[in-house]
Amino acid sequence: MDSTPTSRSDIAQARRIVFKLGTRVLTRDDGTLARDLLDTLTGEAARLRREGRDVLLVSSGAVGLGKEALGLAHPPVEVDERQACAAVGQSRLMRLYEEAFSGGGLLCAQLLLTEVDFDVRDRYLNLRAALHALLRRGVIPIINENDAVSTAELAFTTGGPRPIFGDNDRLSALVASKLGADLLVLFTDVPGVFDRDPRKDPGARLISRVDADRRLDAALGGVGTTAGTGGMQTKVAAARIAAASGCHTVVASGREPERLGELLAGGEVGTWFPALDRPHARQRWIAYAAAPRGVLTLDAGAVEALTLRSASLLAAGVVTVDGEFRAGDVVELQGPDGSRVGRGVVAWDADTVRAWCAGDRPAGVRNAHAVIRRGEIVLNGGGA
Repeated sequence: MDSTPTSRSDIAQARRIVFKLGTRVLTRDDGTLARDLLDTLTGEAARLRREGRDVLLVSSGAVGLGKEALGLAHPPVEVDERQACAAVGQSRLMRLYEEAFSGGGLLCAQLLLTEVDFDVRDRYLNLRAALHALLRRGVIPIINENDAVSTAELAFTTGGPRPIFGDNDRLSALVASKLGADLLVLFTDVPGVFDRDPRKDPGARLISRVDADRRLDAALGGVGTTAGTGGMQTKVAAARIAAASGCHTVVASGREPERLGELLAGGEVGTWFPALDRPHARQRWIAYAAAPRGVLTLDAGAVEALTLRSASLLAAGVVTVDGEFRAGDVVELQGPDGSRVGRGVVAWDADTVRAWCAGDRPAGVRNAHAVIRRGEIVLNGGGA
C-alpha cells in the first residue's frame, strides 16, 4: 500500500462521494443555520447525480437544533439532556435536508447508526446492502449516529480511544471505507490542516497534501468545542483511515461553499490526503470497523514473523492474553513494548488461547493450528 497519486486529478473523476458536515459548519457563530452551504451542497449534489455519480452525507446538527427547539440558553452538558436534544432535533434536521434536496428533484433517506451496526459483521453487511440499494435508486443517504440511544459521541470523554466511532468524522471515514467511496470531504470551520494551530499562531500555513508517512503535531487541534464534538485531530485521524481504505480525502472549509465546485474539479482547495491502494473489504472491517474484544501481547519473534515473513500467529509467540473473546472476534495485537502491531480475527476463544499459550494445549488443538491465520491479520498501517 505504498503507491500514491501525484496530483488531485483523480478527485475530479470520483464516482462516489461522501460529504461530512459538523455542527460548526451547519451553523453560524450566532447559532443560525448556514443556509448558503446547504443550498450550494444540494445544488452540487444534484449536478453530481445528473452525471451519474453517488452522493452521501454524514451530518451532525441534531443536538443543536434540538437545543434551539427546546429553548435552552446553553448547550446541554449532561448526556441525558443531549440525548433529549438529539431526539427532538433529528426530525428537524431531516426536514431541512428534505426541503433543500427537493428543490433539485432529489430524495433523501435517514440512517441512524450505532456502534453495533459496524461491530457485528452481519449487520455491517446488511447496512452496506441497504446503502447500495438507496444509491442505485438515486437517493441521497443522510447518516448520523443515533444519539438518542448511542451515547459514545455525546459523552465528553477524556480517556482512551472509543471502541468504533464516537464522532461523525470517524463515522464518515467508516462509511466511505464500507462503500468503497472515491472521495470523502470533511468540512470544517477553517480552510484545512495547518502546520501549526492557526488560532494560536498567525504565521501558521495551510498544508496542501498529507501523505501516509507524514507526522502531524498534536498542536493541530484540540478535542473540539461546546457546539461540536470533533476537532482537527479527529479529522486527521478520519482522513488517514479513509485514505488507507483507498479513498481520497480532503479537509476543507465549509464556510466557503463557493469553492466546493473547485474542490470537486481537483483544485487546490483544503488539505488532501491521497488514497492508497484499496484493501479487501474484510481487511477494512478488521482494521477499522470492528471493536476489538481483547489484546494479545506478542514476543519480538512473533512480531518479526508477522511483519517480515507474513506468517500466521502461533501460540508460542503470544505472551499475555487480555479480555474475553470468542472465536471469530477481532483482537488487537501489540508488541512487547506495548506498540500496536495490528489486528486479527482469532480462531479460538480467550480461555483456549490462554491455556494453549501457558503450555496446556486443549484437546483438539494441534501444534500446527494458528491462533490467527495470516489472511485474518491486518498489520498497523493497513498491510495484510
